[in-house]
Amino acid sequence: MTDTITAIATAHGVSSISIIRISGTRALEVAQKLSKKEHIKPRYAHLTSLYNRTDDLIDQAIMIYFAAPYSFTGEEIVEFQCHGGMVVAQEVLDTILALGVRLATPGEFSKRAFLNGKIDLTEAEAISKLIEAKSVDAAKILAKQMKGELRVFVDESREALLKALAYSEVMIDYAEEDLPDDIIEGIKTQLQQLVDQIEKIVETSHRRRGLIEGFKVAIVGKPNVGKSSLLNALLAYDRAIVSDIAGTTRDTIEEQVRIGSHIIRLVDTAGIRESEDTIEKIGIERSIRSVEDADVVIALFDASRPFDEEDEKILSLVTNMREKDVIVALNKCDLEQVIDRSKFTRFEPVEVSVKEGFSELTDRLKRLLDAIGEDEELMLVSSRQIEAVERTKEAILEAITPLENGELEFFSYHLQEAVKYISSISKPYDSEEILDKMFGEFCLGK
Repeated sequence: MTDTITAIATAHGVSSISIIRISGTRALEVAQKLSKKEHIKPRYAHLTSLYNRTDDLIDQAIMIYFAAPYSFTGEEIVEFQCHGGMVVAQEVLDTILALGVRLATPGEFSKRAFLNGKIDLTEAEAISKLIEAKSVDAAKILAKQMKGELRVFVDESREALLKALAYSEVMIDYAEEDLPDDIIEGIKTQLQQLVDQIEKIVETSHRRRGLIEGFKVAIVGKPNVGKSSLLNALLAYDRAIVSDIAGTTRDTIEEQVRIGSHIIRLVDTAGIRESEDTIEKIGIERSIRSVEDADVVIALFDASRPFDEEDEKILSLVTNMREKDVIVALNKCDLEQVIDRSKFTRFEPVEVSVKEGFSELTDRLKRLLDAIGEDEELMLVSSRQIEAVERTKEAILEAITPLENGELEFFSYHLQEAVKYISSISKPYDSEEILDKMFGEFCLGK
């Protein structure tokens, strides 16, 4: 990490301010050349002119110098806050590159912060996910991780495993002695408590992943119940084609919309029914897959028509979704209602009218999503973290049988594997290639 890197840290496009960041041993030298200032005070906002290599004025900007190791990366860092837009920031960047600084790869600033001990992997991943967060609740969760909440869990779990491992090693050294039953039972109890905690955290993390990725909400129903009309109404523009002809929607349509403090992925599906039309059948199959993948399902029924066999199939489909949140909505409530409401005894249907309003539906959806976000349980924010704790759990469970049989060498082996897996959440990987892959998913300039 001897070379100096640079990148535009703000999003490309029209904006009031753009930020260009430099990190490395030559950061201060390059800043002095751009600003023509010999003395740059650390942690002080300098209003200065910036010049290119032919001494032409580029812009007047704010320049801030962070001396190592008191910076995000632990290296010398200089940030230029110039006027936004496509031209000025790019010219500043081009001038920096012309002075021999290398363009940073995606996530390289965060990678350097990690390698220099400024952040651990849990904090690095929280930074990355915070940028992608689709709800206020997600931002709060990730802010806690950036403060070290997950690291505390990892450290406590690792300490518990090492304590059990130490007992095992002592007992191996004194193999001639009979093992006290209370020590073995104590270790088993401690390990089982950790397994239970891991299972709860993994289950919660899967259920709450929509806070970061955006909850997927699928609208399902038989043809012509108004699914596309509801989608258009929620989006406040005509995204889907609407007609009185059954089977008009033949493929899934996915769009994002804000509900309360959540950005959800709303999916309009093809009407589910028996069909001989090849293309429509493909659309129906995709509808069923979308429903299976959804976090929340809105089952839509036409309140102005009698409950029929196709409605029965939809109701049966959502009734069997034991682990999904389902909202039953009765559409076209501005018309005369003839549907048999007694069919929905397991649900509390909400009334919807695209013409007169659907606030009851959006309020129900908002409360449901808010309730998921209110859970105070620790959350794992990446598949890497989830895989690590699941492999930790597997190693612990594999260790329990040898412990019960007095096979302490095998017990210690599996426990060492558990320590390795749980530590990998926040500690360095052995492989530089894996680090490159993980940090490569970050934004440029992070």
